[in-house]
Amino acid sequence: MAEIRQKTLLDSGWLAARSTDVQLTGTQLTTTHPPTSPTSPWMEAVVPGTVLATLVENKVVGDPFYGLENETILDIADSGREYYTFWFFTKFHSKLSGTQHLDLNFRAINYSAELYLNGHKRVLPKGMFRRHSLEVTDILNPDGSNLLAVLVHPPDHPGSIPPAGGQGGDHEIGKDVATQYVEGWDWIAPVRDRNTGIWDEVSVSVTGPVKIIDPHLVSSFFDRYTRVYLHATTELENRSSWVAECSLNIQVTTELEGSVCLMEHLKTQHVSIPPRARIQYTFPQLFFYKPNLWWPNGMGKQSLYNVSITVDVKGHGESDSWGQLFGFRKTESHIDSATGGRLFKVNGQPIFIRGGNWTLSDCLLRLSKERYKTDIKFHADMNLNMIRCWGGGLAERPEFYHYCDVYGLLVWQEFWITGDVDGRGVPVSNPNGPLDHDLFMLCARDTVKLLRNHPSLALWVGGNEQVPPADINTALKNDLKLHPFFESQSENITSVEGLSTAYKDPSQYLDGTRVYIQGSMWDGFANGKGGFTDGPYEIQNPEDPFKDNFYKYGFNPEVGSVGIPVAATIRATMPREGWQIPLFKKLPNGYTEEVPNPIWQYHKYLPYSKPGKVHDQIELYGTPKDLDDFCLKAQLVNYIQYRALLEGWTSRMWSKYTGVLIWKTQNPWTGLRGQFYDHLLDQTAGFFGCRCAAEPIHVQLNLATYFIEVVNTTAEELSNVAIEASVWDLEGACPYYKVFYKLSLPPKKVVSISEMKYPKSKNPKPVFFLLLKLYHVSNYSIVSRNFYWLHVSGGDYKLLETYRNKRIPLKITSKTFIKGSSYEVEMKVLNKSKKPDPKTLIDKNNFAVRNDDSDFDMTSLEPIPDTRTDLKQPTGLFRRLYRQLSRESDGLRVAEINGSDGGVAFFLNFSVHGEKMEHEEGEDSRILPVHYSDNYFSLVPGEEMSIKISFKVPPGVSPRVTLRGWNYHHGVHTVL
Repeated sequence: MAEIRQKTLLDSGWLAARSTDVQLTGTQLTTTHPPTSPTSPWMEAVVPGTVLATLVENKVVGDPFYGLENETILDIADSGREYYTFWFFTKFHSKLSGTQHLDLNFRAINYSAELYLNGHKRVLPKGMFRRHSLEVTDILNPDGSNLLAVLVHPPDHPGSIPPAGGQGGDHEIGKDVATQYVEGWDWIAPVRDRNTGIWDEVSVSVTGPVKIIDPHLVSSFFDRYTRVYLHATTELENRSSWVAECSLNIQVTTELEGSVCLMEHLKTQHVSIPPRARIQYTFPQLFFYKPNLWWPNGMGKQSLYNVSITVDVKGHGESDSWGQLFGFRKTESHIDSATGGRLFKVNGQPIFIRGGNWTLSDCLLRLSKERYKTDIKFHADMNLNMIRCWGGGLAERPEFYHYCDVYGLLVWQEFWITGDVDGRGVPVSNPNGPLDHDLFMLCARDTVKLLRNHPSLALWVGGNEQVPPADINTALKNDLKLHPFFESQSENITSVEGLSTAYKDPSQYLDGTRVYIQGSMWDGFANGKGGFTDGPYEIQNPEDPFKDNFYKYGFNPEVGSVGIPVAATIRATMPREGWQIPLFKKLPNGYTEEVPNPIWQYHKYLPYSKPGKVHDQIELYGTPKDLDDFCLKAQLVNYIQYRALLEGWTSRMWSKYTGVLIWKTQNPWTGLRGQFYDHLLDQTAGFFGCRCAAEPIHVQLNLATYFIEVVNTTAEELSNVAIEASVWDLEGACPYYKVFYKLSLPPKKVVSISEMKYPKSKNPKPVFFLLLKLYHVSNYSIVSRNFYWLHVSGGDYKLLETYRNKRIPLKITSKTFIKGSSYEVEMKVLNKSKKPDPKTLIDKNNFAVRNDDSDFDMTSLEPIPDTRTDLKQPTGLFRRLYRQLSRESDGLRVAEINGSDGGVAFFLNFSVHGEKMEHEEGEDSRILPVHYSDNYFSLVPGEEMSIKISFKVPPGVSPRVTLRGWNYHHGVHTVL
């Protein structure tokens, strides 16, 4: 039973039961006959979560993420809504004193509910995206023991699933204000309960006579961002029957080293609030001189200040408090005249958008801070700078936005409209959107209040591939109109005094600081007019994104491709019949058609061929033999595919494009398309292809022209740098070597350096490797490194098949740091092949310093040393280095892989596994998630690479790091 403090989450101790299995009323459940244990029909409930999440957790139904088990779960269209109408029950303890008040808060439910507390009934009205806060002071039990039961009803129009499936099923769900993906899409199977449940945070909170409600924070900037003002407005509710004389305090602090806080501002105002009144109060502006600004990922640091507001009531002490991490930043956008695309600026600096589309974290809405942190850090790890929250999914939660604030991801948040469901789908349905337009706007306004203080939130968009109905669109435009300071003519306002005398304070707006765009293909996105001009969503020839005719509009909100995960994920999420790889069916036109097994087809597999347009990209490496072979070759394609997509767009930065968003970065289900990491949180090689291509400063090969290019997306000129280009053949020779000296790279520019002419040389090898390094001449530190495997025009990669048999000698040095259950491992991998001439190759790969985005400071971790060095494996593979964590002398552990061949150590990748005392045969041993500074990398002879690996270890598990690669397919292991 939860004991109440100022705010207490009710996130454990819940029970649930199907309503038709409970013969008691809500009054009886919360007075005379409460359930006491998880005995039938009651079961332990997942809160926050959905009904289906609870059923899966209790193994009442199969796992919809595994194989075809979703097909065994009864769909709401067949069962009726009563089948997924559930009671949820819990207890909490609260004894109030004096003038204290208690609120019971539901941050979201789906779709409506009746609530019973100690026998008293309340109603939670319809709408998936609205908060409910009920004052329950008068119905608490005197002894402090309180019983709570909530009867949750599914959406009113759950719809049915046509035999052919389709985007949003029969579209009936669009009549409600709810998620639309739940009837199924081309990337997910139908969610059987349509996400019914208490799906977001439940809490109880204690206040005094006066309550703080929805403060709004806004920053304004003058004199080139040196003079900054913080504006703040809040609502205050006096719940007493007398005038409340209040001291209202606003405090701004910033955290220094060692968790020491610096007080930036503290201001106190006196406010009188009439009895039973609710007022709006605006603080005098707070002035800051040159505060640390918040920047998106890749542009600078994500500086955050802690803003807290407290209200003290005379004679009663502190009544309520509120806090928010806040970033000083200004976002702007306009339609660029050169490209026709929407061009974004942050703090006055143009930002080239390379981002991804986001549906949601988990389709059973098992949302958690830990998973959100991993999700968002993965996007930052990929060097992306924007996430689009797609309109068929969620208005994302504050925890999602918190980590976008922390890691610097701009967010494009859409409202709950999609073209497929709202008037443009097949069959055409809901041309006027949801049935209750007032409910839609109530949810929209409440969502704005919930999210508006996050610096990462960059824009609101009315819908996906559709605009909202006219009255909703007009209301959103009006409610979200920009404050004049944030319009394009804002430079005419030169002081906060002019701002305050000419206009009302910006914090008094519902938002007013970020643009509203009516739809994802309007006003600078796609063709700007609503034509279906996003996409494509299929495998591409790697050179195509570099060509003039690939995509003709300035900003593409959706371009997608393949996404097969590693073989271990297939085995973990499918029975053996799902381990069968696709059949490769030869067509008369010379192309190959892939025919997947039924389980892959159910999981929305996207082929690696497009007959008539793109030859099978996996088959370029030879016909795969089994699942492991198929998935490894798929990772080669994933890397090339997504690197080429992003490099192609970046090659035309500002000249043709202002941005691109990949469809999509991840899956909330075990889908087999469009993902950089799978639902189990293991990265595909496409993740690291993206990470490479989206570097702020990047050297690349234009695959259409074979010119070497350098992209500088930063605001600083890069001078006195050079590029080293080396070609390596399968025999380990370096037939082409060239250095381009004395380069200066202007800010926000793409510079074409020179053609890479090896393919035009006499007798070029059919398959070869190209390594590009951009480095500082002064100290040889690497700014950007890019490794390609290439074939001559019209060729393939089949020679790499025999290259797998080469044994390239490696030396691996590791050092482990531990803090509690958190591990950080530094792995240095050296290709010990003899380095041919020229001797001037830069082989140490000392990378120039960037803003560190690691989760923790390695200096706070405890090193785990080992005296043993140069351990040799008699069979040429890693031996297990360490049986347990030991603490010895110098902290370094060294192993060698013997090999008599020379050449490139190709496509190396690390993974982390757990060793338990007891485990089942075939059990997935991976420790997930893991953050890698790089992976799926290759080393030329003599080259060394340092890889940082960080992860958390479950209790009772000893971690080991495994290295595999094209030349090391059996796997090599180190136990940490």
